Amino acid sequence: MQSIYAMHQNGSDNLEKEEKFLFYSIDNIQDLYLTMISSLLEICKKETVFLHKSSLKHLATPEERKPNEKFIRNSVFQILAENNSLSIAMESRKIDAWTLNDDYILLLLNAIKASKLYTDYMSNPKSSFEEDRQLIADLFLEVIVPNEKLYEFLEDDKLTWIDDIPLVNTHIMKQLKAMKPIMDDNFTVPKVYKDSEDKAFVKDLFRKTVLNEAELAKEFVDKTPGWDSDRIAEVDTIILKMAICEFLKFPSIPFKVTLNEYLELAKEYSTPKSSIFINGILDNLVKELEANKKMIKTGRGLM
Repeated sequence: MQSIYAMHQNGSDNLEKEEKFLFYSIDNIQDLYLTMISSLLEICKKETVFLHKSSLKHLATPEERKPNEKFIRNSVFQILAENNSLSIAMESRKIDAWTLNDDYILLLLNAIKASKLYTDYMSNPKSSFEEDRQLIADLFLEVIVPNEKLYEFLEDDKLTWIDDIPLVNTHIMKQLKAMKPIMDDNFTVPKVYKDSEDKAFVKDLFRKTVLNEAELAKEFVDKTPGWDSDRIAEVDTIILKMAICEFLKFPSIPFKVTLNEYLELAKEYSTPKSSIFINGILDNLVKELEANKKMIKTGRGLM
């Protein structure tokens, strides 16, 4: 949707160029994921260095000479640091966002150490994997994710990440909460695409929508009484075209699945009343297409 919108705004007709950028943007989601998950490892490393340097001070206090290392020995840090899937992905993707921007890691570390979550955790002399896992999940959700400076850094680093941040953070939270106290197969870097068909769908939907925009628009222009086509929000017209494209050119996708997905897009990216407007048009269109036998759906799970 955003790629098609960008094409409209730029007046571009270079389909291959825009498609290439679309896949580049999707591919970068994994870089964002690795950047966020690696922030946890960098925070642990930063605190480890700090404790070591403090212990070497000439006038070190007893607490500095023998510091409380409970935080840096957290089981989750150890599992992530020794995870092959994560190490291989970090190396192959050349993730080094924090190498030249470790001031953000220090900022996050200071925020963590100022939190009640950290204080309560460090004051508990007992240790358990459940407590370790809960602390990291809570710190990620309540301290790291909401940090405005971190958000600004990510936004400046890659503009395409803005809408991907909630998706990535939600996935990381699920992984942290599901983590188990074992090393093997405990944590796996997710794939960007489920399979080759998943990736092919991205290309097909993009191309079939762009190449058939005029044809797709004809399906709803006469179903908007009282609305001139130029009065409909551009995002709404793109959402309608994409939904109708799925109706007509993707027979294996149930129409209710299509309808729900594009209503969510409308709620997220368009005007407050867009989802109601779009729902009305698509609902009527489905009835018409079915009556005229123009929309034949096949496959499992159809409704």
